[in-house]
Amino acid sequence: MPILVQKGLPAYDILKDENVFVMNEERAEAQDIRPLKIAIVNLMPTKEVTETQLVRMLANTPLQVNLRLLTMESHDSKNADALHMEKFYETFDDIVHEKWDGLIITGAPVETLPFESVDYWEELVALMEYSKTNVFSTLHLCWGSQAALYHHYGIGKVPLEQKMFGIFEHKVVDKKSPFIRGFDDIFYVPHSRHTDLPKDKILACPDLNLLAESDVSGVHMIESKNRRQVFLQGHAEYDWNTLKLEYLRDLKSGVDIEKPVNYFTDDDPDKDIVVRWSGHGNVFFSNWLNYIYQETPYDLDDLSKLEW
Repeated sequence: MPILVQKGLPAYDILKDENVFVMNEERAEAQDIRPLKIAIVNLMPTKEVTETQLVRMLANTPLQVNLRLLTMESHDSKNADALHMEKFYETFDDIVHEKWDGLIITGAPVETLPFESVDYWEELVALMEYSKTNVFSTLHLCWGSQAALYHHYGIGKVPLEQKMFGIFEHKVVDKKSPFIRGFDDIFYVPHSRHTDLPKDKILACPDLNLLAESDVSGVHMIESKNRRQVFLQGHAEYDWNTLKLEYLRDLKSGVDIEKPVNYFTDDDPDKDIVVRWSGHGNVFFSNWLNYIYQETPYDLDDLSKLEW
């Protein structure tokens, strides 16, 4: 939430220049307040785990958020509990006539497939097109970011020789974005993927801004120039033990997997996990919600008047 200060106070201009969110009386008096409408398109097979991680992040704010969960009608979620899906999830057709403050499209374990080979690709493309005029800000995570950058901007993913797996040091590239308010110059993010985004193609795209990257794990955070789309390759929402459970699962299945780097104390799987990413994860999600809260039209029907 912003802090309200008197107009003309020297601190106002200083903090605004530092990308700290402050507000004067005139803007505060003109604000209309209502709950935020946020939808999560959960493409992960572990529905309950993913939804819990994201709800935890979205709940870390004084803002009231009305949340809905969506699934792909064209995909059979074999690993999800049928009763859970029936009770808590809706499809694109159920919400196509509504408008939203925010939308989150998660990752999915299909990154080695061509996008067009994913069984729900056409439905996801329709939803991404819908988001242009019916959602104020769409947040894409991991494979979701790769899918959106491919669809909206023609930027394809590239395969990695070895899985990017662990906790990696990142640096802020653009300090003026509202999405990285409060970030340290160096911060950490979990990654778990077999593909990557080409930095040169992102920098060459006039409609995109690179916000944060890693010398090791590459591009992490990108925004569209109009800030209606945000893309994360990493997983700031991960629980403390997510990578450990993935590592143990692969070992049990006989997969040739290296232990996650910078994750266990002394890189020893028998020792404790070192959590070094959750602080910045909470800051990011709070920033995203706060940006939506301040910039979305009070009447969501006015979204159609905004330039894409």
